[in-house]
Amino acid sequence: MREHGIIGRHLRRGKRTTVPDPAAAPVPDLVQRDFTASRLDQRWCGDITYIQVGGRWLFLACVIDICSRRVLGWSMAPHMRAELVVNALEMAVAPRRGRVAGMVFHSDRGSPGPLPGCDATGHAARRSGAVSGGVGGDRAPPW
Repeated sequence: MREHGIIGRHLRRGKRTTVPDPAAAPVPDLVQRDFTASRLDQRWCGDITYIQVGGRWLFLACVIDICSRRVLGWSMAPHMRAELVVNALEMAVAPRRGRVAGMVFHSDRGSPGPLPGCDATGHAARRSGAVSGGVGGDRAPPW
């Protein structure tokens, strides 16, 4: 397309959905932009997006294994409260019977607005024995 000067038509203006909380404590970037893993359950990543379903908008939280790139857990809800993320993480951890010690979970720290219980990702990861790490801004895996 670029060779022929063809560009896609942009029907809507992009909407910024990830807004880092300036008051949030810094979280170490344990992944260091290296979105590779040599074995399953070594590194997971997650994010929240919104999709239109049946004429209404729902939030979708996903947990993905970086090695296999498979969705391990997900949760949908009409709200973006902490339980959305916690449910997705619990779905990912359940088949492993809680045995995910040492696994690193990466996510961005942004949200479209205040998220009650905003340390839900860290709390759920620590509760399961995983290590939570992320970076400010939207730095999702490049795939």
